[in-house]
Order: sequence, then C-alpha cells, then structure tokens
Amino acid sequence: MLTQKAFIKVGVYVDATYAYKNGGSKMQYGILRQFATRDGSEIIRLNAYVSFDAERGKKDLYFKETVGKYHAVLRDFGYKVIIKEVKWFRDDNGELYGKANADLDLAIDMLLQSEKLDKVVLVTGDGDFTQVVKAVQNRGVRVEVIAFDNVSSELRNEADTFLSGFLIPDLVPIASDPKAPQWGQIGSRVRGTCCSRKDDFGFMRFMERISPEICLSDAKNPDSPYKDVYFHESQLPKTINYPLPSYNHVFEFELARPPRKEDAYEAKNIQFVSRFP
Repeated sequence: MLTQKAFIKVGVYVDATYAYKNGGSKMQYGILRQFATRDGSEIIRLNAYVSFDAERGKKDLYFKETVGKYHAVLRDFGYKVIIKEVKWFRDDNGELYGKANADLDLAIDMLLQSEKLDKVVLVTGDGDFTQVVKAVQNRGVRVEVIAFDNVSSELRNEADTFLSGFLIPDLVPIASDPKAPQWGQIGSRVRGTCCSRKDDFGFMRFMERISPEICLSDAKNPDSPYKDVYFHESQLPKTINYPLPSYNHVFEFELARPPRKEDAYEAKNIQFVSRFP
C-alpha cells in the first residue's frame, strides 16, 4: 500500500524593517525561500512585515513608487506583505518622531499559525521575540533564527538553530557585477568564520552551498556543505584586536588558488563584516 509522503510544514516570518536597518537591506527574498525549503519543506506561510510612512508618501511620489515596487517584488516571491503605517508623535521637547512597530502583529501571527507548522524560520535580531519563540517551541515547532547585525544574545540562544544571514550563500549579495565569479568559485568573494589559527596561519570556514545538512559543520565530512580555507595572517585586517578562532566574527574574503596542494582554497584580502554575541 502506498503512503503519502509527509512534508515538513514551514512558515517564514520576516521582520523586514529590522532586517533592513541592521545589515539586511540587500537581502534576497528568493534565496531566503530557497533556504527555508532546503530540506524539502513545504511552504505554508511566507510573511514579511514592513513599515510605510504614509505622510511622506503623500509628499514624495518617488518614495511611494520605490516602496510600492519593493512590496511588489516581495509578493512576486510569494510573500504576504503586512504593512504597518508609521505613526507620528511629539516628545517632551515638542520634537516629532515616527514609530511603526509590527512586532505584535508578527508575534501573534507566528504563535497562532504555528499550530499547523513543523518549523518556523524567523528573520530578525530583535530580542523582543524571545518569549514568542519559547511559546512556539512549546508547541513542538522548531525555530530557526536568521539575523545580520545587532543580534540579541537571548534570541540567538533560544533558537533551535541560529545563523548569521551573512553566511548563507547569496542571501546578501557581495558582487554587483553579473560577470563576477559565483559564490564558492575561485575568484569569488564569500563570507565565513575563523575555525582555527596557529602561529602565522589558520583556516576560514564558509558555507559553499545551501544544503539540508547545515548542522554538519565538520568540513571533512563529505556530506557537509562547508569548506575550510587556508589563510596566512598577513591577509587578516590590520585592526584585529580580538582572539581567533572565533565563530562570532564574520569575515569576507576572496577565494584564491592555494599554495599547498592539500588545500582546496586560500583566503585573501580578508575583511571584517560583522560580530554577533
């Protein structure tokens, strides 16, 4: 008797305003969807929570059109766009300030909709979501958190899996030239972390491809999507004042042909990108 294959049901929730302001302004929503379904998961929810300054839109048509195109692109990728309008207030000094907080909408949607999900991918670094992550987990749902800069350590520690969005191939593109080598090819620039260092050399580790096996961090495992890259300390930024190795510091580097036959790559022109707690 044939049985129907059970798919992992996943919901993706993007705190788009937070991500945009904290390193994810160029995030590719198509790549995010690909990452969320890397294990054959079935998309049930794709929600993007954005802010919009309606008052500015009345006066600035270019702004209104640009934001409208951005929202249209999200919808083209299958995302439901939840818009929170900016509300304006005056502080004690009489100064105007705007506020558009979609946190409550996102938290309620994720909690209610998680009843029919097996996995949640949450894109934010905002620690205000820590409690709702716990509540969703208590329903038996796994929660993966993706963030860029300004990541709450509490949120990161509460997630079942945390990933810096800078480390996911092409989620935030590095090269603007379409003729540039693709991520993982010789001559391309990728992002990774320093996994070992000894004397005047060490190794960077980067995710070569999006794979279901992201927890197989040992690059020696043939099923691992990670690769180790030799580097000489002369290629490190001159301003490094923290100990290496470190999995909390993200670097960007060029993949070059290695000087040693036993290495697949060499990292050159290494630059610091981001640090997370």
